[in-house]
Amino acid sequence: MLARPERILRLEGAAVLLVSVLSYFTFLHGHWGWFALLILAPDLSLLGYIAKNPTRWAAMLYNLAHNYVFPAILGLVAWKFASPLALQITAIWIAHIGMDRVLGYGLKYPEVFKPTHLQAVCAWRP
Repeated sequence: MLARPERILRLEGAAVLLVSVLSYFTFLHGHWGWFALLILAPDLSLLGYIAKNPTRWAAMLYNLAHNYVFPAILGLVAWKFASPLALQITAIWIAHIGMDRVLGYGLKYPEVFKPTHLQAVCAWRP
């Protein structure tokens, strides 16, 4: 199992999803309603692909919403300014990214909608 990168990446996503959901409800005392409403919010970045000729801009928009850098920055700012709401949003955002990784969705390449960086790893076989 540990020799299969696609499984490791999915397990990693599952761990991130689990930790962020547990943190949201246990430590941040989040509400189910907000979680349900916001869990798919990062997928609004897919709207860039509805253009007739999606460009690199669509992939960049999607990738900005689906990497851990920006929620990590938001989390640090929220922690610095003691903002529980921003910390909850951070946990939901990270949960979404983890959920995507479990499902095999990854960052987009600018040339095409598919494959993502994870699907490329999963498709490769020696």
